[in-house]
Amino acid sequence: MRSTLTDIAREAGVSAATVDRVLNNRPGVRARTREVVLEMAQRLGYIAEGPNGAAPRTSPGEIIRLDFALPAGTNSFIKMLHRHIEAQALARPDLDVHIATIEGFNPDRLARLLQDLRGQTQGVGVIALDHPTVREAIRSLSANDVKVVTIASDILHVPRVAYIGIDNRAAGRLAGYLLNRFMGSERPGKVALFAGSLSYRGHEEREMGFRHILTEESPNLEIVEMREMLDDREKAYSEASALLERHPDLAAIYNVGAGNTGIARALKERGRAQSMVFLGHEVTDGTKELLLDGTLDAVIDQNPRVEAREALNTLTHAVRGLAYELHQPRLQVIFKENIPEI
Repeated sequence: MRSTLTDIAREAGVSAATVDRVLNNRPGVRARTREVVLEMAQRLGYIAEGPNGAAPRTSPGEIIRLDFALPAGTNSFIKMLHRHIEAQALARPDLDVHIATIEGFNPDRLARLLQDLRGQTQGVGVIALDHPTVREAIRSLSANDVKVVTIASDILHVPRVAYIGIDNRAAGRLAGYLLNRFMGSERPGKVALFAGSLSYRGHEEREMGFRHILTEESPNLEIVEMREMLDDREKAYSEASALLERHPDLAAIYNVGAGNTGIARALKERGRAQSMVFLGHEVTDGTKELLLDGTLDAVIDQNPRVEAREALNTLTHAVRGLAYELHQPRLQVIFKENIPEI
């Protein structure tokens, strides 16, 4: 069974608060006490041994440089994640956090940014496009002892410390389950899919999960189109408008990414806001309004506040060579009646 802070505190004869201060390099602990706690944490397997048997750690009081690479644009969820990272970083005097935004869905730009961070930072959090140039940039960072976490959308087969986010395939299956319950198992209907970009593995996984559960449980529902709108609300509006012209009998829309307000605008202009099933992702100010007025039937949320916290904690512990128990955000469905504070 894995050791805990309480186990270390008991064996070292100190409080759990003291153990927490030592493992997170906070001030206020005597040098000898710090040595005892680190030795016990190493002996209990809570932290790994470093070179020559020493417990790997940064120097007391050392400030850790972390960088985040996030996409730019009108995606409200990304903006919320950006704000939460900034706010939580301000409360961490042990961290020096920088956030860069990348215009457009351009993997080469993202790869160049990541490459440029070599030698400048100790840890990187990234919402990454799954592309060869990006994968190579992450491998290059890791080879230079930079710790990397992927956020919201994962990349496989790269030396990352962790993926922080929901199970996107499960999220897509959940959307399919909800649609089946809203539509009924016998009622035939046309369904359209919207995505930001399938270059994001997370969006691709949501689409796959959604398609699979409809195939398994809802043969009466037909997916007639799949549209990418680059998480831009104006593009989402124009794509939705054209879609409704081509399919006036469309019964449902599942939006894998952002741009919900653009889709909703097209539905309202054509008097379809109350007659069509509309499912989306992320609780934002915009989706809250759409839930309240009945345009959106349900939203699948992943809590950017938790993702920001876990990204900062995971990277900080990885840089210091300390173990950390990751707490992933919960996959939850939000309806009009259970809208949370954001």
